[in-house]
Amino acid sequence: MPFPLFLAFKYIRPKRSVASVITFVSIIGVMLGVAVVIIVRSVMTGFGDTWREKVLEFKPHITVMSADSRMLRSGEAMAERFRSVPGIVSATPEIDTRVLVSRADRVAAPVLIGIDADGFEKAYDVGAPVAGSFDLDPDTVVIGRELAFSLGVWAGDVITVCAPPLPNEVFLPRKWKVGGIFSSGHYDYDSGYIVSSLDSARDLMGVEEGVLAVHVKTSCPTDENAFSAIVSSLPLPRGRFRVLTWREADKRLFDAIAVETNLTAVLLLLISIVALFCVMNTLLVLGVQKTPEIGLLKALGFGKAGIMGVFVTHGLIQCTAGVLLGLLASWGVLSNLQNIVEWLAGMGMEVFPPAIYNLEEIPHRIVVSDVVYTVSAIYFFGLLASLVPALFAAAKDPVKALDE
Repeated sequence: MPFPLFLAFKYIRPKRSVASVITFVSIIGVMLGVAVVIIVRSVMTGFGDTWREKVLEFKPHITVMSADSRMLRSGEAMAERFRSVPGIVSATPEIDTRVLVSRADRVAAPVLIGIDADGFEKAYDVGAPVAGSFDLDPDTVVIGRELAFSLGVWAGDVITVCAPPLPNEVFLPRKWKVGGIFSSGHYDYDSGYIVSSLDSARDLMGVEEGVLAVHVKTSCPTDENAFSAIVSSLPLPRGRFRVLTWREADKRLFDAIAVETNLTAVLLLLISIVALFCVMNTLLVLGVQKTPEIGLLKALGFGKAGIMGVFVTHGLIQCTAGVLLGLLASWGVLSNLQNIVEWLAGMGMEVFPPAIYNLEEIPHRIVVSDVVYTVSAIYFFGLLASLVPALFAAAKDPVKALDE
């Protein structure tokens, strides 16, 4: 064993001294820093995965519309051609427009989706009806659960639906019956969408034919290469069309999640760096306690590089111990995260109300690259924290050090 490594292990052995206590505290600090960063990063990644999954279940993966936002007269034929492309699960002609919905003195402004009943069940993964059915009969509408609660209606009740006004045109409101209630597990969707048949939506808007867009669902929305190949192979007819992918449609949402995740990790990492100051303090105290030994080592011909190696190795040993304990602690917490949440709820601390998040348990996913970055940052700053005391120790005068 190299002599600097031998001395570093010798100095780290528990003894009745202040240095031993500070060493223990610094290791615990590094452990908590590593564990907190990995746990929070994993939970934030899990939430991002969950939101993305819900978006992909409810919203289209590809939307094809006219470049000037006019009605597509050939929507049905276009959808039929899209269904023949490998990798496309469904292609549904739809009308999507904002409407006003009222019941007594309650008013809401959801988005109306005009679609055939078969297409709705294929394109929108909302599970079984909460109430009623998804049969889109004439003058019948299916609404989200949260919207039903806000309007005070349920399956079988009647609501008033009014189309948005157009220049020089006025559309009379329609009385539609609530035929079913759906729940996607996402508040924005359950409160902001209603579904009717395509013919009912056309009648509401005063048009006889055509659709506003063709919505496409694919089998590989998260595979960038395969998804891009499907988008580029869409058999579009002649004319100007706009192709909008799910990444573009919800870019702000996913960018916000990514920024929040990265910012949280950076802030927590900066906080964990505070623990590395304990490593520096430990080495400074150790340098003061071992001043006579440092003088003796220098008198015996031990160079400055060797002295610095002892202190740097001592600091890296503390970082290694803290990192290993932190990895074990983060794994243990994430493996029992739901049990911890339920225990806190039993103590009166509701940290994850299912009614708010519409999730049965806290989602989480450990990303190997996040763990590597966290550990690398701890070692980098730990090395910097060890260099300062090492330089002070190496700069000691051997004569003065022996006299102390």
